[in-house]
Amino acid sequence: MQTIQQRFQVEYNYSIFFTNNLFDTTNQQLSDFFNTYAEQGFQRKVLIVVDGGFLAHHPDLVDTIKGYFAARIKHIQLAQDIIVVPGGEASKNDPALFEKLAQAVDTYGIDRHSFVIGIGGGAVLDLVGYAAAVSHRGIKLIRIPTTVLSQNDSGVGVKNGINFHGKKNFLGTFAPPVAVFNDLTYLKTLDDRDWRSGISEAIKVALIKDKSFFEWIEENVLALAQRDEVTMSYLIHRCAEMHTEHIGSGDPFEFGSSRPLDFGHWAAHKLEYLTDFEVRHGEAVAIGIALDCVYANKIGMLSDADLERIYNVLVKLGFELYHTKLAENDKINLRNGLQEFREHLGGRLTIMLLEKIGKGVEVHEMDADIIAESVDVLEKYISERKVLTEG
Repeated sequence: MQTIQQRFQVEYNYSIFFTNNLFDTTNQQLSDFFNTYAEQGFQRKVLIVVDGGFLAHHPDLVDTIKGYFAARIKHIQLAQDIIVVPGGEASKNDPALFEKLAQAVDTYGIDRHSFVIGIGGGAVLDLVGYAAAVSHRGIKLIRIPTTVLSQNDSGVGVKNGINFHGKKNFLGTFAPPVAVFNDLTYLKTLDDRDWRSGISEAIKVALIKDKSFFEWIEENVLALAQRDEVTMSYLIHRCAEMHTEHIGSGDPFEFGSSRPLDFGHWAAHKLEYLTDFEVRHGEAVAIGIALDCVYANKIGMLSDADLERIYNVLVKLGFELYHTKLAENDKINLRNGLQEFREHLGGRLTIMLLEKIGKGVEVHEMDADIIAESVDVLEKYISERKVLTEG
């Protein structure tokens, strides 16, 4: 019998809105968005999930949200309870939290014409996005990122996931949101570590794609370190723009093995686990970037001058560029991370390395001995710099 060939395309569109005080009743952005879903004939609902760590800094948020919906979004039924989950990577490590969200979808009758809104950092958004994507085979997702890292990187992309058996993002989906709302006022309550952490993702994308953006970060490094909000708002917008441009023009659902936006991430993912997530994702990415840049320098790819510039930016922002877990177990744990990254990619290993600032190149193998030597170089650099600073 003749073979049947199937082929179709699905178009995705979503907007990333930049605003302040999203749930103030004078702010129309969220209500204007929901007004585009005002068809008659059935009742749309919305379930809201909030990062507990964020909520601790915004204790009036639940009442504020309920007041906003009562005043401005009367045609969408808000679920009676706003669900709170722990913040940080713990939210992706506990299967019970995924089950809690799936149960809430069922309890409140959240169907495929309804919405799930995630409010929080990147890890919580990953969890909420995964639960929304697999419940009823896909519920409309709205992300409201509350950290630098989630506003400029993870929150604006198409990936969701949770961790499984010690492997980061082992369970997950590609499921774009229907909208992202970046409320810049939420950044005010971040501690210095979380403020800094998200900047590493901007450095990452600048290093591999846009020399002029890296130079802008160099010029504004002190303002960023000192928490200048105007400077940070530009960094977030430009970084989010570059991420979405890459997703839209390349391989958004990663059917291939090329993942340039994971520059510096193979070691970062392993380091997070080795430290039991005491090192935050953005901090681990900064170390991963430094490690891969040292490696590129050692194989003759990246110049000494460019390496020093990268060091300086990371250090001036306050990043620690070495952790003892990198060298633990004769660096075997770190080498295992490379293998785990290859498995996560599927197919052959593909790692982005830096040829020069603004230009990344893909390689398909890395020498384990040179990786080990690169760890030693980082340790020596940090110890020598500490001596100079203390002296």
